[in-house]
Amino acid sequence: MSTDTHTSGRPRSGAGPGRARTITLVVVLIAELMNALDGSIVYTALPSVQADTGASSAATQWIPAAYTLTFALALITGGRLGDLYGRKRIFLVGTGVFTLASLLCGIATSPELLIAARALQGAAAAAMVPQVLATIHVTFDGESRAKAFGLYGMIMSLGGVLGPVLGAVLTSADLFGLGWRPIFLINLPIGLATVLLGLRCIPESRDQQARRLDLLGMALSSAALLLIAYPLTVGGERNWPAWSFAMPAAGAVVLAVFVAQQRAKTSKDGSALVALSLFRGKAFAGGLAAQLVFGLVSGVFLLTWTLFMQEGLGFSPAQFAPGSIAVSIGGMAGAMLASKVAARQARRVPQAGAVLVVVTLVGYHLLITAQGTGLPFAAAVAPMVLFGAGFGMIGAGLAGLALGQVGHEDAGSASGLFNTAMQLGTALGIAAASVVFFTHAPAGSHGTTVTSAFTGTIWYVTGALAVMWALMFLLPRRTRA
Repeated sequence: MSTDTHTSGRPRSGAGPGRARTITLVVVLIAELMNALDGSIVYTALPSVQADTGASSAATQWIPAAYTLTFALALITGGRLGDLYGRKRIFLVGTGVFTLASLLCGIATSPELLIAARALQGAAAAAMVPQVLATIHVTFDGESRAKAFGLYGMIMSLGGVLGPVLGAVLTSADLFGLGWRPIFLINLPIGLATVLLGLRCIPESRDQQARRLDLLGMALSSAALLLIAYPLTVGGERNWPAWSFAMPAAGAVVLAVFVAQQRAKTSKDGSALVALSLFRGKAFAGGLAAQLVFGLVSGVFLLTWTLFMQEGLGFSPAQFAPGSIAVSIGGMAGAMLASKVAARQARRVPQAGAVLVVVTLVGYHLLITAQGTGLPFAAAVAPMVLFGAGFGMIGAGLAGLALGQVGHEDAGSASGLFNTAMQLGTALGIAAASVVFFTHAPAGSHGTTVTSAFTGTIWYVTGALAVMWALMFLLPRRTRA
């Protein structure tokens, strides 16, 4: 029997008024969109930020890294905080601090202040984002939950790809003479509206048997993730020194200590940071592993494809923007399709998405091999609609299937772990790009060299997709109401 309850007086999941549940879904998805955009929106604005603030090369690299690292480190804790103190409460606090941090980013006058504000923004996102999946999980059930998770996947696909495009548009527009600053200030009205609507419309829920926050577990998990994620984030820029290999090894040791501590804590008083019982369910364990590989594929391919389009084929950032939009359109279409059939087709949806991506990439490889650097723009972009559709089907399907059988009382913890897997996978993917792409096309390469390196990378990506497709057999064949 679940110990998770709604404490606002509203009915339990599946029984609330349809309009109220729809507004709840819109509110939490807007928050997820803000996070997805802010993770990538800064990249195309970095030259302007560097020129305006006088940031050094090292400081410029830390502007996106500060957000990514703090977000990844605090996700597990953020998910558990929702279980303990109320998902609505932690969501609203996280969104409020995220909005404030966005203001601080937008008015920062030095790179040091901007990096500090980005770190605060990432930490706030780590409190906000796990509550999105957890709130969907406890507010919806059956087919409506599958559709809600499908929309979540669509937002993830849309935000991650549109971030660089929106960053370029806002920076180029120079609104009110503010240059790059609107990429952060745009969050102010959106964040404020999200908080106000959330206060009114989101039902509260928490695990009533949860006792207190596991501070030792929080410290161990954060240390392990820092030791693993930091070298993956900055090691490639420093040509992979010895410490970039020693730190992940130490992180694996600390992670093993964390697991042992969590087992002991569970036996002692049941207040562990992570509910290890989650991993007994093959759907969650398999979904988590598939999500890790999905993040890896995303990190490798989207980075190397961007370089292929600009450095290999010679298209400008402005010309590249329609390519990103093509991926987004495909992603939305794939996620919408997944949300309509997920309840009936279950794991077949993300598996079909993986197959579609593989077939598209093999065809893309043949096309590039035949055309080389003379590949027309339309031919370079058109396959990305199918690629995006496959990605949308994967992203929309994985969340619902991995979390669908998790008890309501562990929804926050499971959501934090699921999002952490994506972040670590993306960091691994970007690190892997140094091996599978930059080894063959060092910085400054152009034309045929970059094109050849990209076609070689495609085979690694398709291999990872095959592994992910196999992991999806651990997901349920059909969705239970």
